[in-house]
Amino acid sequence: MGFTVVGMSEVDEPQPTGTPTWLDLHVPNLTEAMEFYGTVFGWSYDENELGTTCLLRGRPVAGMRVGTGGWRVHLATDDCDTTAKAVVASGGSVVEEPHDVGDLGRAALVVDRVGATVGLWQAGTFPGCGLVNEPDTLVRNDLVTGSPGPAREFYVTVFGFTLDGNPDVDFDFTFLRRPDGHEVGGIMGLPGAPSAWHTVFEVADTDATLASAGASVVPEDTPYGRSATFVDPFGVDLSVITRP
Repeated sequence: MGFTVVGMSEVDEPQPTGTPTWLDLHVPNLTEAMEFYGTVFGWSYDENELGTTCLLRGRPVAGMRVGTGGWRVHLATDDCDTTAKAVVASGGSVVEEPHDVGDLGRAALVVDRVGATVGLWQAGTFPGCGLVNEPDTLVRNDLVTGSPGPAREFYVTVFGFTLDGNPDVDFDFTFLRRPDGHEVGGIMGLPGAPSAWHTVFEVADTDATLASAGASVVPEDTPYGRSATFVDPFGVDLSVITRP
């Protein structure tokens, strides 16, 4: 993987189509989740039409809802209905039809061609994450799949991404870039892996984060930073990295 991140931290405007713009956690117990993530990331909380909103310095960084499925990423679109139709035309399916979320925006939930669930978000008054690419916020999203070829075709067709290989790694990894050249994530081919989007959070100190979470995993030093993946109280994978 790579962590090519444009220096964007505060976000106040709707993002271009295909940008990971919001994420929410679906777990059975919000009280327990709020306590855990408040300890690990220092988040506070508020409520709106999206459910429980996680805040850092008063700005939204993620959401929480009662349910199952763990973390779910939502990709920006300037036309939720048209993108949902493109998903179906490209071999995917629609789980939740496009619908208004008050005046915040218009949302849909889809499954891509290789079986990964992903949200769509057409911003109204709410652009999505108000902070990214800094400690205790979203820094990266990658699709891990056993079918990278069909996945690449799907996301190029639906979101207009261009593709770049990664010569720095010895496994199947492709960068996804918006038409303006901005990298928004990647697709990792892993034989036999179920298809799912994986979110990475930046932290100031990976070891300190693991200690606050009570996690016993050993961090890994990579060319992109010190990283670790552990599980939250609900068994949901949580990946963090301290970038150089």
